[in-house]
Amino acid sequence: MDWLMGKSKTKPNGKKPPAEEKKQYLELEYTKIRVVDFDLKELVVLPREIDLNEWLASNTTTFFNLINLQYSTISEFCTGDTCQAMTACNTIYYWYDERGKKTKCTAPQYVDFVMSLCQKLVTDEEIFPTKYGKEFPNSFESLVKKICRYLFHVLAHLYWAHFKETVALDLQGHLNTLYAHFIVFVREFNLVEPKETCIMDDLSEVLCTPVPPPAPTPAPSAPASAPSPSSQNHVTER
Repeated sequence: MDWLMGKSKTKPNGKKPPAEEKKQYLELEYTKIRVVDFDLKELVVLPREIDLNEWLASNTTTFFNLINLQYSTISEFCTGDTCQAMTACNTIYYWYDERGKKTKCTAPQYVDFVMSLCQKLVTDEEIFPTKYGKEFPNSFESLVKKICRYLFHVLAHLYWAHFKETVALDLQGHLNTLYAHFIVFVREFNLVEPKETCIMDDLSEVLCTPVPPPAPTPAPSAPASAPSPSSQNHVTER
C-alpha cells in the first residue's frame, strides 16, 4: 500500500505538546564529535562525468542503508511504550493511506513503514534501474524527494527521542556525520523543503559548518641565555 505522510504540532488528543525540552544534542561536547572533519560539500557535488539521476539514485540508496543501520542500533529502545507517536521536537508525524484516512501509529511502526517503502522503491528496477541503458522514470525525482523526506523524519526522531542511547553506545559521532552529510546532500539538490527540515535548523547550522582546523601549536621559545661576562657592568674599586 502506498502511504502518504502528514504531520501536526498537536498530540493525537488535540492537546498542545509540552514545552520544548533542553536539546542535549546541541551541547558542544557532542556536536564537536564527528567521524570526519572535512567539508562534506565535496562529497555531494555532482561529478562532471556522472548523470544526475545516477548520482541521486546512488546517494539515496546509500543514505537509506546507513539511516536504517543507524536506527537499528537503538531500535530496542524505540518501542510502542516508549515512543507512542513519531515525534521530533514539537512535531508529531502521522500517516495517511491512499484514500486519505489518517493513521495513528507508534514511532517503531512509522519507521517500519518508512523503511519498507524505501526498500521497495530502491530495489524496483523500473524506478532505480541498475542495468546499462535503462531509463529512469519521469516520476523518479519526486520519489527520491519522498524517500528523503521520510528519512529525515527518522533522523530527527533519533536525535529527539534516542540521543541519550546513542551517546551511551558511543555512536554520536557516526550520527552527527550521517546527519550532516544527508542535510548537505538534500540541500545541494533541493530534495526536501526547508519548511520540512526547519525543526532541526539549530542542529543543521552547527553540524553543516565545517569543523575549523585546530590552531597550530606555537613553537617553544628558546631559553633565555645568561649574559656573557663582557656584557655585564663591572664596578671598579678604588
